[in-house]
Amino acid sequence: MAINKELGFQIIDMTEKHWDELARIYAAGISSGLATFESEPPAREKFLRSKIAALNIVALSPSDEVLGWAAAGPISERPAYRGVIEHSVYVDPKSSGRGVGQALLNELVSRARELGYWTIQSSIIAQNKASRSLHLKAGFREVGRRERIAQGARGEVAGQWLDTYLYELRL
Repeated sequence: MAINKELGFQIIDMTEKHWDELARIYAAGISSGLATFESEPPAREKFLRSKIAALNIVALSPSDEVLGWAAAGPISERPAYRGVIEHSVYVDPKSSGRGVGQALLNELVSRARELGYWTIQSSIIAQNKASRSLHLKAGFREVGRRERIAQGARGEVAGQWLDTYLYELRL
């Protein structure tokens, strides 16, 4: 895929060579306390084992810097749920506001549809207004709220009980 001249970056398949930058961006999201309940990025092998390779993508600058990434994995091993995936989208804080998250999410949705998945879901921490807005713009709908589901691990919400909202997109 060529550089999108309008946006100034391209979206390509994630490879192992992107791991260090991917982990750095993941760690930035973790440190905010609003992107995930994780307290540190997983080991590369564990991360890759839990994801669907064809849905692991990165946004790259013209100088091949990772600006953000998206990935998805199955929600269950049970055959009835084979078409349901859960995804994540992370954008480098210094690339925020450039359309990276929207482009990654749009590409992930397109690929998931082509591969025959029928539902994409995500659980988003209530205070993460940017991610909630991004998902609504991409056509996801808010289908529920889980109150006090877990304690924040980092950032200003560390130790606080947090709510999450469940978003889904039916393909």
